[in-house]
Amino acid sequence: MQKTLAAITGVYGYVPEYRLTNAELERMVDTTDEWILTRTGISERRILKGEGLATSDMVVEAVKGLLAKTGNTAGDIEMLIVATTTPDMQFPATANIACDKLGCNHILSYDISAACSGFLFALSTAAQFIESGKYKKVVVVGADKMSSIINYTDRATCVIFGDGAGAVMLEPSTDGNGIADAVLKSDGSGRHFLHQKAGGSLKPASHETVDNMEHTVYQEGKTVFKFAVKNMADAAEEIMLRNNLKSDDISWLVPHQANLRIIDATAERMGLSKEKVMINIQKYGNTTAGTIPLCLWEWEPQLKKGDNIVLAAFGGGFTWGATLVKWAYNG
Repeated sequence: MQKTLAAITGVYGYVPEYRLTNAELERMVDTTDEWILTRTGISERRILKGEGLATSDMVVEAVKGLLAKTGNTAGDIEMLIVATTTPDMQFPATANIACDKLGCNHILSYDISAACSGFLFALSTAAQFIESGKYKKVVVVGADKMSSIINYTDRATCVIFGDGAGAVMLEPSTDGNGIADAVLKSDGSGRHFLHQKAGGSLKPASHETVDNMEHTVYQEGKTVFKFAVKNMADAAEEIMLRNNLKSDDISWLVPHQANLRIIDATAERMGLSKEKVMINIQKYGNTTAGTIPLCLWEWEPQLKKGDNIVLAAFGGGFTWGATLVKWAYNG
């Protein structure tokens, strides 16, 4: 009898309607469309606008779409994990809030915080509950309202990030398709180069922290770029070696959409042509935990049962990793 794996049986994405273009950013900060495109590959990003709207609202939209698409109701969900860096509040968990809005209280739900690698960490965690037989329908969401923690006078960071959410349904599979392997790592020394200075227990909010714009993303770009290129590519290569896969065996690379140059470097290390790489950074920017599920949502019609798909990410922490997924259904 085949081992039980956690298979992705549905995927859905949500992005806000408002488009923040490079042309608009040129009017807000000292930058140009050419500068942004050359360094990041981004033309526009989506921004969640509206009074009282938060990350949980994007989670709800993504999950509602997922449920409708897979023929399920909120009552069918047994567990919900939300990967996010921008929770609605310090507590309760955004997953708890989303469950209340969806009408599926009294289930297991919680958040995972691993920055841009959050979706991979959450996916691996959820898979254990499926494989153990504890649950049969688990929803994993990667969602971030990055616009809520961006300094729009800092041209190094404000051009990169956008808002969005993607959700997947996980169910048991015994036909060999599902989440086959994962390489997940972290290095806390990276906190010095990519973090949010204030708002935690180390430096609680004060007039001074607000005045100094310390509740926004701080990034030392060159250092982060070097770490990201090496570690994201290393993890992707390791997952291939561990599973005796060559480049010809890989149907798709689904890279975290942080920077086009990082994506290209990872694909090159894996020996993959651009035709096998999912890239939508040009229209969504870096939605942090949302990038990988948003790619799966867009490319779903092209995916085939049995496809070997490698998901790879790198994020603040530092956190990074790669996951091998044997796709479970024909798009």
